[in-house]
Amino acid sequence: MNDSINSGKAPEPVGLYPHAKRVGDLLFLSGVGPREKGTKIIPGVELDANGNIVSYNIEAQCRSVFQNVKYILEDAGSSWNKIVDVTVYLTNMKDDFPIYNKLWAEYFAENPPCRTTLEINCLPTPIAIELKVVATI
Repeated sequence: MNDSINSGKAPEPVGLYPHAKRVGDLLFLSGVGPREKGTKIIPGVELDANGNIVSYNIEAQCRSVFQNVKYILEDAGSSWNKIVDVTVYLTNMKDDFPIYNKLWAEYFAENPPCRTTLEINCLPTPIAIELKVVATI
């Protein structure tokens, strides 16, 4: 079984890819950001007239990206507590890691999944965090 899954609640992908693919009992999510469905609004982000980031709130983005991941997992027949591995991309490790790490501990208080956190210089949209998730179904 190799089924593409698109969530009715998560923001639309910014390219030609599904929200997730199911392969057997595993669910592989495409990169998920904090954008709101049906809009270009990114919680906690202020942009200038040219679309450049003026300021952002990493806590608001973390909470939003976690919610978007939950939407995709639930629409795919999985759930937050079935996440087994997460790759996290941050655009500012020094400033954002402490807040993100605190929220991670809040959201994964029990049975946290494996995690890798990387700093990258940018993401395809003006966001500060993106998650790549693997879960079971």
